[in-house]
Amino acid sequence: MDSEGRDILYLERAKNELDLARMIFRISPSPAMKLDLGLKEDQTFFSNAIGNSYYCIFYSAKALLTTNGIETRPPEEHQKTLDEFERLVESGKIDKALLEIYRSMVVKADELLGIFQREKSKRGKFTYRKLPQANLMPAEESLESAGKFLKNVNLLIRQNKSERG
Repeated sequence: MDSEGRDILYLERAKNELDLARMIFRISPSPAMKLDLGLKEDQTFFSNAIGNSYYCIFYSAKALLTTNGIETRPPEEHQKTLDEFERLVESGKIDKALLEIYRSMVVKADELLGIFQREKSKRGKFTYRKLPQANLMPAEESLESAGKFLKNVNLLIRQNKSERG
């Protein structure tokens, strides 16, 4: 598959991740939706919304890198993708604000993993009930950031393609 085909697939994947993040965010505070889906009333999915928002940004970044002739692969694909994205910013091809969004999402994803590890060791009922709800504000911020990132990457890709003819 050529790079144009891969960039389209990455963008579709990014959009799917954002759509899923938005859906699970909407389910979390809605007793009616939870009842419809057979979920417990106290279940929330804000952490998942943050995770899916991160993947939206990751796949958007991969799409943009692909249009610039850059491919990243495992092992350490996530770190390599961030590193290559940083290089594009340093070269002046991308605005630094997008890099700040990307870095912020990496930090949130890392924090979630750290929170999980700490809370798992506590094994407290109270903590488990409060933790998902505590992620409401970070999830809102993540959704907003992912939407902005995807929109700007789409614009950059269209611009790159129109400049090439």
